Amino acid sequence: PMNEVLVIGHRNPDTDAICSAIGYAEFKRRTGLREAIAARCGDTNERIDFVLETFGVPAPKFVSDVSPKVRDVMAAQVVSVPPTATVAVALGVMDEHNIRVLPVLEDGVCKGLVSVFKMTKFFFPAPNRLFDSRRVLASINNLAGTLGAKVLLSVEPDREEDLVLMIGAMNLESFTQRLSKYKREMLVVLVGDRLEIQDLAIREKVRAIIVTGGLPVSQAMIDYAAKQEVTLLISPHDTATTAMLCRAAISIRHMIHEEFVTLREDEPLIAAGRTASASNFQAFPVVDTAGRTVGVLSKSDFLKKVNRQLILVDHNELSQAVAGADQVEILEILDHHRIGTLSTRQPILFMNEPVGSTSTIVADCFFRHNVELPPPIAGLLLAGLVSDTLNLTSPTTTGRDAEILGRLEKISGVKAREFTEKLFASGSVLMSKPAAQAVSTDCKEYHELGRTFSVAQIEEIGFEQFWKRKDEVVLALEEYRLSHNYFFSALLVTDVVDQFSLLLMAGSPSFSSEIDYPLVEKGIYGLAGVVSRKKQLLPYLTHCLEKMR
Repeated sequence: PMNEVLVIGHRNPDTDAICSAIGYAEFKRRTGLREAIAARCGDTNERIDFVLETFGVPAPKFVSDVSPKVRDVMAAQVVSVPPTATVAVALGVMDEHNIRVLPVLEDGVCKGLVSVFKMTKFFFPAPNRLFDSRRVLASINNLAGTLGAKVLLSVEPDREEDLVLMIGAMNLESFTQRLSKYKREMLVVLVGDRLEIQDLAIREKVRAIIVTGGLPVSQAMIDYAAKQEVTLLISPHDTATTAMLCRAAISIRHMIHEEFVTLREDEPLIAAGRTASASNFQAFPVVDTAGRTVGVLSKSDFLKKVNRQLILVDHNELSQAVAGADQVEILEILDHHRIGTLSTRQPILFMNEPVGSTSTIVADCFFRHNVELPPPIAGLLLAGLVSDTLNLTSPTTTGRDAEILGRLEKISGVKAREFTEKLFASGSVLMSKPAAQAVSTDCKEYHELGRTFSVAQIEEIGFEQFWKRKDEVVLALEEYRLSHNYFFSALLVTDVVDQFSLLLMAGSPSFSSEIDYPLVEKGIYGLAGVVSRKKQLLPYLTHCLEKMR
């Protein structure tokens, strides 16, 4: 069974969410949780890429949805046969792997399934279909291969044909009478070393003679068969076994259930389970987006447990968490935001501290437990800390942030001040992204007083880029609000050097009229000293909503 513990930040992750996830996953591994891996449920941005490159650390694994999927429990080693394989080969494969249903694949695409059940019906026909038990649909080559026979002579060995088995175990007179009942070109005669029957069968030009028991055939008889164009094989098995094996020389394509149900590998397990229980099939080929078979799911696989657990960093609300977080176990939460609504099934470790960044809390874990902190991880935590506190200038900053930043500077050998300037210059969202992406890159959804709204933030050095692109940003913000049906959408554009923000509002005019900050121009307010979305802007917007009631 798969075991993984994903340490993951919020949707639209910022630098702190990425750095604290990598740092905390490292801490958990060093303190005994070997399955911990850093993950993200959104794209990195230029600022994050700059940080990761600076310290030579790869981005966390991308996971868009953590709910259990078909691929989590399917058998990924697909045991299969091509349509040209014989029943004997298929049964051998099924026996070796101890499976009851086998997919038939051609160029990676499933043509159907074969089941032991269907093949058993073929081998043991019902009493009213006893003639079927002598019928063999096969080519001479498949017959020879299935029997492991020695081929003395063969005529048109590759053509698949409808043949009838006749066992020459009676006297010559009875055999002659029986021969007259069938078309000679359909008959395969199974016989031991009874020369008169071999001779008669060759004279009558039957399709093939199989001499059983590995018994020798004289050169004279071989020459006679060649003259009459009769195929001649020697089977190493006795007559009864040979007769049974001949039936298994049929190609598997005649046994295929062409009706079958496929599942997509990324399909949620809950939905797949409904499909499976409504179907009579025991097994389901699993396909990727290109329609190629990448696994097989049998009904018993639904009983497997998917051991995927989460540790949330830098958020504690389901509306901001990775999709499917409500379907897996949450082990821990590490955060520095207001406490939202998230209920868990059992008690968990929940560290929520009023400090400037989650990276501060993670670094503190290393220090408090005397766990070695590698310099590149110290560098990442420093980056998360300065990006969230704007190098200790944001009002969310505490004395603990300052003290921990000093220790991180020493371990990483990086000067926070120089690094902060490089960091904010590296990722001007307004320079690098289309307006629609710029307004949603760092955006969070909130529910307050019965209203749902969004607040996004863009951090820049100076407002020069913003004024150049103001019109398209205003338009994009309004479109974002409409597409999500929000009461309003706010965008805080912050100059991290001058500690000054511009607030753009899209949405309800009745709400905008409650905002009493100075208007810079229509729809844009000037907020001196406001740089924190959560500590300054969110409480203010909630206060404005209350005034409307």
